[in-house]
Amino acid sequence: MSINKNETRQQRHFRVRKKLTGTTERPRLNVYRSNKNIAVQIIDDVKGHTLAAASSTDTSLRGSGTNGGNLAGAQAVGKLIAEKAQAAGITKVVFDRGGYLYHGRIKALADAAREGGLDF
Repeated sequence: MSINKNETRQQRHFRVRKKLTGTTERPRLNVYRSNKNIAVQIIDDVKGHTLAAASSTDTSLRGSGTNGGNLAGAQAVGKLIAEKAQAAGITKVVFDRGGYLYHGRIKALADAAREGGLDF
C-alpha cells in the first residue's frame, strides 16, 4: 500500500492536533500550503470560529508582485495575518504548522508574523 505525501502530512497533522488546541485566550494559527499559494487562519477551537484569515490570493496582496509559492509571498501573508490579528485584538497564538516541516515558506511566514507582533 503506497501512501502519498499529502496523506502522510495529514497523518502528522492529526497526530499534532490531538494535543494542540486553540483557546479563547490563545487561538490556533493554522497554516495551509499548496504549490502556488499559502493560507493562514486564526481559529478559536472552543467556539469553532475563524477569527482572522489571510491568503496569498487576497486582493490586498495582488498588486504587490508577490507570489504565494515563494518566500516573499509567505512573508507578505505573515505580515498580513499579524495586522488582521492586531485589529481583532489577538496578540498570543498557538502555532499549528499543519503537518508541514518548519522550513522554507512555513518558517518565513512564522517569522514575519512574529515581527508583526504575534507572540508564539
